[in-house]
Amino acid sequence: MYESNDQALRAVYQLISWRRYKEALEETQQLLRKQPEDPDLFALLGQIYLGMSDHEKALHWSDEALKQDPDHQMAWYIRIVVYYERDDDAAFYEALPEAQRIDPYETNYYFFHANLLNKKGKYKEAKEKILQALAIDSQSPMLLAILSYTEALLGNVSESHRLDRQAIQYDSENPQLLMYLAWAAGTRGDYKLQETYMRTVVRIDPDNKQHRDEYLSALQQSQWLYRAVLWPTKFLRRLKPWQILAIWIVAGIIFRPLLLGFIVLYIAAHWISKGIVHVRVFGWGRRGT
Repeated sequence: MYESNDQALRAVYQLISWRRYKEALEETQQLLRKQPEDPDLFALLGQIYLGMSDHEKALHWSDEALKQDPDHQMAWYIRIVVYYERDDDAAFYEALPEAQRIDPYETNYYFFHANLLNKKGKYKEAKEKILQALAIDSQSPMLLAILSYTEALLGNVSESHRLDRQAIQYDSENPQLLMYLAWAAGTRGDYKLQETYMRTVVRIDPDNKQHRDEYLSALQQSQWLYRAVLWPTKFLRRLKPWQILAIWIVAGIIFRPLLLGFIVLYIAAHWISKGIVHVRVFGWGRRGT
């Protein structure tokens, strides 16, 4: 019986790796009929629903697993991922300490945390989290990739480039890793490399809309007109919100015509470069999907 269950579980994980979630769901439900109180199967259902982006059901089965086993590692991991994907920062930060207590060696927890900190402009704190994760797994290409991006955000160009080279040696076919390296390259101003990485990402996973959009954005940033207008954003991104507001108020009062001209130029550059990109990717007369 146990051998049969092991084979069934291996089949389920294989289906998950193939993203055949409905079949994986059916197989897991059959196993659950034989073992209706198994927290591992509850968590497995949560994992499948997470892959299907059904957050409500993923959380439901995570809850069911935790009722049976409050320290279930996968159940807590599912909760963290759901909160992260939902941008529910409050729930994420509330659950994170318990999840890390139960599984202190899960480096993705540091990865998610660093991403949230980067989004808030807290680059130094994000770097600290990544370094903590690298102390657990020093050869993780994903951690090296996000560290390369974070170093670029901090303005450490040479270190970002060094980490880029290190990460790509470990894995050159992971779309998520390449996307982070593309962001790092774009932040460093290496738009050709950014475009190269995103072109590879689209080749590997052509059906992912985010990847296609990021590729179009990389192509757009490679247009000199767009870059010329956007160069001040690199400076503005380092300022605090109140400093940016003060600059805009002063500019609006003293340099109003210049400010209006800049806005018009920004809009024109956006659409002109977008048109160039569209023709380059899709050709004349063809609409992107």
